Amino acid sequence: MTAVSVPSATTSFDLGPARALSCRECGNETPLAPEYACYECFGPLEVAYDFGRVRREDIESGPQSIWRYRSLLPVPTNVASHPNLEPGNTRLIEADRLAKALGLRKVWVKDDTGNPTHSFKDRVVGVALAAARELGFKVLACPSTGNLANAVAAAATRAGWQSVVLVPSSLEQAKILMTAVYDGALITIDGNYDDVNRVAQELAAENEDWAFVNVNVRPYYAEGSKTLGFEVAEQLGWRLPEQIVVPIASGSQLTKVDKAFRELGSLDLVEATPYKVFGAQATGCAPVATAFKAGHDVITPVRPDTIARSLAIGVPADGPYALDSVRRTGGTIEDVSDEEVVEGIRLLARTEGIFAETAGGVTVATAKKLVETGQLDPDAETVLLITGDGLKTLDAVSHKVGPKANVPPSAEAVINALKG
Repeated sequence: MTAVSVPSATTSFDLGPARALSCRECGNETPLAPEYACYECFGPLEVAYDFGRVRREDIESGPQSIWRYRSLLPVPTNVASHPNLEPGNTRLIEADRLAKALGLRKVWVKDDTGNPTHSFKDRVVGVALAAARELGFKVLACPSTGNLANAVAAAATRAGWQSVVLVPSSLEQAKILMTAVYDGALITIDGNYDDVNRVAQELAAENEDWAFVNVNVRPYYAEGSKTLGFEVAEQLGWRLPEQIVVPIASGSQLTKVDKAFRELGSLDLVEATPYKVFGAQATGCAPVATAFKAGHDVITPVRPDTIARSLAIGVPADGPYALDSVRRTGGTIEDVSDEEVVEGIRLLARTEGIFAETAGGVTVATAKKLVETGQLDPDAETVLLITGDGLKTLDAVSHKVGPKANVPPSAEAVINALKG
């Protein structure tokens, strides 16, 4: 691959309202650059902003994609003019039948299966690509548990970039094929996601022209998850829900949805009403839930063993910050078994006609458990985030669903089967 010169931190970048990178631990600020760790304390960096005046009408007149929120993201003003997958603008569904089944008064399902590669990862990759282009990169890369691999490969192709995608060799075959079809460089690695991520960090250090979306441009990439919170609030008529249940992998999505709600309130785009954030994990990979229940601030790494592979991150980088968000808002974090995950998938499918991947099953099953244990207020308006399509994880339900019967080619045989 042809090397490119990555600009220094003194270079001026057009990243919209982004002012600097701020350490989440010590608060030290550094200039905008392809950096992800603080030079002072090695804490993680996130984007800090100087927002101008942002009006609802300006957002509403914008593109029917995440770029309607460009004045709230670290992207150039002209971001929508570059070839991209135009992610976002997915449905917020009033899920009355699911609400009844769960014992909740009002449920909304944020259905991100409608994104270009059928998961919320198109949002974060869209922002990462826009920032990477401005920062001088030409190759888009990532370590992934599957959905991110799909999004990076597709976005790179659309932009005319090369891609390098690293995934565990045990990944669901559908996600491997869906990544490979875009014809980028897909490498499978023997090991779990944490092994793959370690390799990616080594490669990011050695290949300065590669933008690893969730490594060296992670601060920008992570901001893409804010668009989930922005869309939920706008689709609710510019107001915040009382409760929201978010699946946890690295923990970044949960913290950024929380950040989105806080930013909307601070900018007077919504009334800053109280809300609670709830986290959802699979029991086979629940380091954040375990820390929450024990009252700990430190996350103890685990070795993942769950069908919810898209959430199978045993060393969640944003785990401590997810704990902070949940505790500050008065929510909780719960985990559910693989059997409960499958039942969650089936419950959402048979009540609302939405086929979610295993992460969605975790969200629904966790909401059910939170209601049953009295941790989720049954009278409060609740949003559930469904972040990926079930067609990617067919193996999870293949042993539970199938034809009711196999009959000869006659109407009578069909009627008899229906009676049986």
